[in-house]
Amino acid sequence: MAKQNTVFKEAYNRCLSLIGSHESLPSEPEIGTRLGVSRTTVRAVLARMSEAGLIAWDRRQKTVLRQPVEDDFFPTEETDSLSEIIERSFMRRILAGGAEPGMQINELELAREIGIGTTSVREFLIRFSRFGLIEKRPNSHWILKGFTREFALELTEVREMFELRSALSFVALADDHPAWEDLTAIEAVHHALLADIDRRYGEFSELDERFHLLVQQASRNRFIIDFYDIITIVFHYHYQWNKTNARARNQRALEEHLVYIDALRSRDPARAEEACRLHLRSARETLLQSIQEP
Repeated sequence: MAKQNTVFKEAYNRCLSLIGSHESLPSEPEIGTRLGVSRTTVRAVLARMSEAGLIAWDRRQKTVLRQPVEDDFFPTEETDSLSEIIERSFMRRILAGGAEPGMQINELELAREIGIGTTSVREFLIRFSRFGLIEKRPNSHWILKGFTREFALELTEVREMFELRSALSFVALADDHPAWEDLTAIEAVHHALLADIDRRYGEFSELDERFHLLVQQASRNRFIIDFYDIITIVFHYHYQWNKTNARARNQRALEEHLVYIDALRSRDPARAEEACRLHLRSARETLLQSIQEP
């Protein structure tokens, strides 16, 4: 089944959580609204729950037979949040269209492509529109306004303020904080990519996102972490807008990350700040070079 993917798995896990102490599940439209997915996905979820002996599904009647156990859930590494799924599809559509100003985005088509309800797509687009990159038009249409040098400079200025604050918080984390283990795991991936850079340089953008999110989370500041969504989208995808010198550029960024990681591990605020500033300066230059304005 084509939709037996992360949308389905994420919806299935959340539907298991709906069972709770209820004797039966609500109607299909209500389940779809609560999960933010299409009727087709709801039916696929109910069919699997029936096969697993969790419910007895007879048309409108969905009787709960047993409570879910750990083995009933899909592993977390196989599920993404709905916003991550929408973001990926949204950016894929923009990139396929060349990310040209004036490009139209239809929320109905996007929802159909992902297999979710239009409400979830609309909420994502409204949230994304507050940064001025897209604008609402009548009849479920949105217009891409374009990514300008001015926007990039404003974005990088805020990013630098937030990440410097986060880096200083990171070096102050307790010795037993799980972020240190995460940092070690991310460092190992950096070395693996560098060892096979000719073949794997294209994997850098996802690793970049993973590393910087880890640093930002150390801030424990909900506004910084929330703002990282737009940073992720722009910095993650600009690598795909302009592939010029991608291998050399990504190798340089990987090496800067390793210096940055070493500085974080040193627990020295001055070293961490210096490494952070050095890398973000390079990221700013790379971003500006990717913008081709008339």
